[in-house]
Amino acid sequence: MYTHVMASGVIQHQHTRDLSCPETPDATTNPLLSLLANTLVLHQTIPYLPISSLLNLAAASPSFRELLLRRTPGVFRHLDLTRVRTAQFDIEGVDHGGEIWRNVQVDENLTEDDFYSGPLRGIFQSIRRRDILHDVQTLVLDGLSVTAEFCNDILVDPSLRVRILSIRDVKNLNERKLMQSLRFAYRSTRPDDTPRLKGLYVFGAKDAPTPTTSLARQNDATRVADLRVGRNHKPQPVPKESARSEGDDWYHRRGRVIGKHVADGWAETLIDCREVLKFDAVLCTGPRHQNSPAFGKVPTGGAAPNVESPWGVATFALGGCASCGSAPEGFTVYGDSPAEQLPLLAPVPLHSSTIKAATCPQPGTGAETGADTHKFVPRCLECIRERYCFSCGQWWCESCYQVPGRHEMNVHHVHIVDQANGLVDHEMAALEQPNVKKPKISRSCWECEHNCLDCIANTQKLCRGCGGGYCIIHYEGSTLTLCDCMTPIPSKQIVTVVSTN
Repeated sequence: MYTHVMASGVIQHQHTRDLSCPETPDATTNPLLSLLANTLVLHQTIPYLPISSLLNLAAASPSFRELLLRRTPGVFRHLDLTRVRTAQFDIEGVDHGGEIWRNVQVDENLTEDDFYSGPLRGIFQSIRRRDILHDVQTLVLDGLSVTAEFCNDILVDPSLRVRILSIRDVKNLNERKLMQSLRFAYRSTRPDDTPRLKGLYVFGAKDAPTPTTSLARQNDATRVADLRVGRNHKPQPVPKESARSEGDDWYHRRGRVIGKHVADGWAETLIDCREVLKFDAVLCTGPRHQNSPAFGKVPTGGAAPNVESPWGVATFALGGCASCGSAPEGFTVYGDSPAEQLPLLAPVPLHSSTIKAATCPQPGTGAETGADTHKFVPRCLECIRERYCFSCGQWWCESCYQVPGRHEMNVHHVHIVDQANGLVDHEMAALEQPNVKKPKISRSCWECEHNCLDCIANTQKLCRGCGGGYCIIHYEGSTLTLCDCMTPIPSKQIVTVVSTN
């Protein structure tokens, strides 16, 4: 018996058993078969192998086929097709403004969905004939050509048991049709126990591949060259909380979590599916939205007080306010907040296909450990506009800071000076502090985002040579005291061409 700790933290006690066939000679002569016959080793190894390797291993001998295809359940529970060569789709489109395809024969009855989802449908037919597809519970299709019709087939097909689907950074996906399919499939009048899909990864970026040795050497050579140059290689301001190299995107890292544009309609889709289907994003809980606990309780103000939609998808994960250390709506805390407010975490879990494992943060990661690290404030860009510093990661909530409006910024103070004692009154008026709200966030460089006053003071300098202002981050060849105006211009090399005639 062995103790197995799942990704969700649940401890399970299982008995190891020998799944090899004792009557076959391979059970004693093949060390690999003897090793994989241990269920602990087998279930910990299988998720890292592509489906082609598993099928090739099953075809090696009758003993391996018996072990992998018949006697061991869950061998094909986690199916990752991103590494399958036949699943790749590098063709940009069928019609390029009247271009004629001479090297490919396309059936005139072929639809757009059949064309773009052809590679994946061919793979599905192949593994369906092998009686493998019904065992798949986690399906990863990141970066492949996936259409909305193909996703709809996964939702409504009763023979499939896919519980977690990942379609991050896919090609040829009509998000509007996908939203319609999801909202219809998860309607309140749907049949019981349908659909079986419980988690969808669609907003985040696909997992980055492991860097190769040649790429690492190239990066090292670039760093050495940068050190030899010695100019304009000052470290850029890094958010204090986002500088952690480990941890989950939402709980341990701060700043922008979803980098791509979120299409209109996704917030309503999350609202309609929130009781059954979970996504790798959550709704924004800012006071400007109706789903926020602080809606209508604090003044929002800001640059965009009115919103077109009463809901919004959160794209930023923030910590506490720089002034009060909290937020008007409170934190999203793992273990205390409702389950519908917890996002799916990347990467997709390998050893489990449950939502509990996909939403459980990694314990003991980041600079801090404990329950306090498993909380965040989900916000959209509009809710932190002119409140968030993109350099240091600080932000100010609506209870502590009201963004001054344009009329407050452009107000003119007029002082009426008496002629009898004009000089004294004018001097006193000059010494008075004007009642003008000073913004905490502003933009001083066209290439920089909105930053706080402290970060602007550290990055915006005055040149001692020409007296002009410059940004030390985006001015190439600048130093802490001089801009690029004092950079010596390299002399031109004169090339003499000698004629042989």
